[in-house]
Amino acid sequence: MNAQRLQPPFRNDQLGLFGGEELRIDDRFESAVRRDLDATSWVEIVRGWLSGGDTLLTRLVARIPFEQRQRWMYTELLDEPRLTAAYPDIADAPEPFLVDIAKALSSRYGVPYDGVWMNLYRDERDSTGWHADRFSCKRELCIVPVLSLGAPRRFLLQPRSGGKSIAVLPASGDLVVMGGRCQRDWQHSVPKQAAAAGVRVSLNFQSSQQMPPS
Repeated sequence: MNAQRLQPPFRNDQLGLFGGEELRIDDRFESAVRRDLDATSWVEIVRGWLSGGDTLLTRLVARIPFEQRQRWMYTELLDEPRLTAAYPDIADAPEPFLVDIAKALSSRYGVPYDGVWMNLYRDERDSTGWHADRFSCKRELCIVPVLSLGAPRRFLLQPRSGGKSIAVLPASGDLVVMGGRCQRDWQHSVPKQAAAAGVRVSLNFQSSQQMPPS
């Protein structure tokens, strides 16, 4: 596995920065809107949940050694179309504000979030295919929060059995939370796009209570 770090200085047009806005969490979740996907699955969208999302994006890209991972596709070993970083113990992450985010999410959803998985999408060519977070969600019912930072990218949800997808376009600082049987009965993706896009980082908060014992 190779490691790749994006090095400063960054161009404003690449990162979509607006300056050093103060980081602030809406711990009242005032803009939260929950939608039932079916009788047992739901998604909650919290617009503007984190103020200063681009500030946090800059800090993460500068401090975290995102890795270029590879996977086998039939007989060929290919680079994944994104960079990743994982901290099973969120306290080990070189950005202490992530612990504050996890505490706020734990208080809201009643789940002790103690780990984080990050995907870095460098531009419009990076993507994530259809999948469910089955590794980090081994229970029948799970709550998986995903915080978006940086450039907007389409986040799609689709029934595992097939059918029409539901599109969400989270902006920097927006929170998408999948709950119920969503990781069992639904899939999600971030597809490639034709239009140019800047850097985006997604933070998937994980809980050891929702994972199998090691």
